[in-house]
Amino acid sequence: MSLNEEEIQQARYDLIELRIEHSDLDHAIDLMLQNAYVDQLRLRRMKKRKLKLKDSIQLLESMIIPDIDA
Repeated sequence: MSLNEEEIQQARYDLIELRIEHSDLDHAIDLMLQNAYVDQLRLRRMKKRKLKLKDSIQLLESMIIPDIDA
């Protein structure tokens, strides 16, 4: 799939936002795990969201970075 310059620029902005959200979520999970009482359901949801963000980040990266012919 070939993207035009505008689409590439938008994908880069989206990528930055996703990376920030992923980092924030990682930090929040670390803080949650430091507490004696951990809401397991909330923790599981946060970890699942973090994995979805990682998948989205990888998808955007693959769209932005062109394939290199071997």
